[in-house]
Amino acid sequence: MPELSPRRRLAVLAICCLSLLIVSLDNTILNVALPSLQRDFHSSLSGLQWTIDAYLIVLASLLLLSGSTADRIGRRRVFQAGLALFSVGSVLCSLAPSLDLLVAARVVQAVGGSMLNPVAMSIITNVFTGPRERARAIGVWGAVVGLSMAMGPLVGGLLVDSVGWRSIFWLNVPIGLAALVLTALFVPESRAPRPRRPDPLGQAFMILLLGTLTYAIIEVPGRGLADPAVSGAAIVAAASLAGFVVHALRTPEPLIDLRFFRSVPFSGATVIAVSGFAALGGFLFLNTLYLQNVRGLSALHAGLFLLPMAAMTAAAAPLSGRLVGSRGPRLPLQIAGAAMLASGLLFAAFDAETGDVTLFAAYVLFGLGFGMLNSPITNTAVSGMPRAQAGVAAAVASTSRQIGQALGVAVIGAVLAAGTSAAHPAAPAFVSAARPAYWILAGCAAAVLVLGTATTGRRAARSAARTAGLFGGDEPAPDAREVTGASAR
Repeated sequence: MPELSPRRRLAVLAICCLSLLIVSLDNTILNVALPSLQRDFHSSLSGLQWTIDAYLIVLASLLLLSGSTADRIGRRRVFQAGLALFSVGSVLCSLAPSLDLLVAARVVQAVGGSMLNPVAMSIITNVFTGPRERARAIGVWGAVVGLSMAMGPLVGGLLVDSVGWRSIFWLNVPIGLAALVLTALFVPESRAPRPRRPDPLGQAFMILLLGTLTYAIIEVPGRGLADPAVSGAAIVAAASLAGFVVHALRTPEPLIDLRFFRSVPFSGATVIAVSGFAALGGFLFLNTLYLQNVRGLSALHAGLFLLPMAAMTAAAAPLSGRLVGSRGPRLPLQIAGAAMLASGLLFAAFDAETGDVTLFAAYVLFGLGFGMLNSPITNTAVSGMPRAQAGVAAAVASTSRQIGQALGVAVIGAVLAAGTSAAHPAAPAFVSAARPAYWILAGCAAAVLVLGTATTGRRAARSAARTAGLFGGDEPAPDAREVTGASAR
């Protein structure tokens, strides 16, 4: 590929950031719109969970497939297909006459979304070849995540209050179409010299595992564990996990190479990503429902209440990146775990939602913790890996984020549903029902703190070096400043 001019490289970066913006903004906005959806469709809590988790499950299942497909047939081609499909899915969401059709449209959105962020990151790393300019480009990419977190509650609340919840999906269409046209004009086509082979059986096992596991968790409060659909889904999930592991051990190039998990930093980063993003998914789900259904706030006022958390996330994210680059991932992971744990304990032990001061403090702490979390996850995952495997390791970490968020919404929503019977419970009932959920969130944060300390030391680094040797690669993974924030959402 010929060297691009600086202006064209900046244009490519802007186009890729547009794709990240609409995907990241979409979920943040949707959380603020959940109570409106509940009223319009007379939905149960499980219905609201599915509007979020249907998207996250499909996204998590297809990220690795979309990335390898783009490497094989062309990154620009797959990126354009993703933009088109995401825009079509957004239109279908805005027109959905029922909750079931909205969930189906969210699946269409997710298929398109899976082709955007991982492929956009591949485009960026292919266009920005110098280590320093690549680090700056990835820094801009990571800042867009913070921007979407800060914008989401306000933009979503404003749109829901002034136009209605359907307008949150209209917002994606002009941005997606503009990015589609600009991609054709400015983004060069590229392919990997040796793309990974597809693994359709491993892919099928992953989709079946995530779908049936999430179904069992979401539906168990309403149906009971003895219900054939719930127990059957749990059995299928267990069988899918066993099948995935056996297949991965036998196939020469599996969807996820299980040898990665011999690296203590990689295994730690995977569990940290699942735990941290489970806390995020559950936290947003609980608080958007509480602020609007229990406190009676409008969507816009609920967005303003959530702004301290979003602002702290946006402020802490670049600081976390600098800390990773200068001191490594341990300190930001410890700060992330401690701050999120303190926030969870304020809710679980002190009913923080019952007072504005404690609620504000809990939001600030959670935002600080989550802002510190993103950057060191990717760095820890690729630590010590050969350069040829660093991209796959980062993609697995990104997949773990989506899985964590989906499980967080499923588990926390199930706990809340088990403790409340009314669609709009009074404050004491909601606080009481949410308390076990916040203890779970505190447990997730504690896992981040403990694993962030235990999996980033010298002994862990030696295990990563031994794992790298299994792949026959002696070239180390990119410098921390190159990978920080690479797979933010």
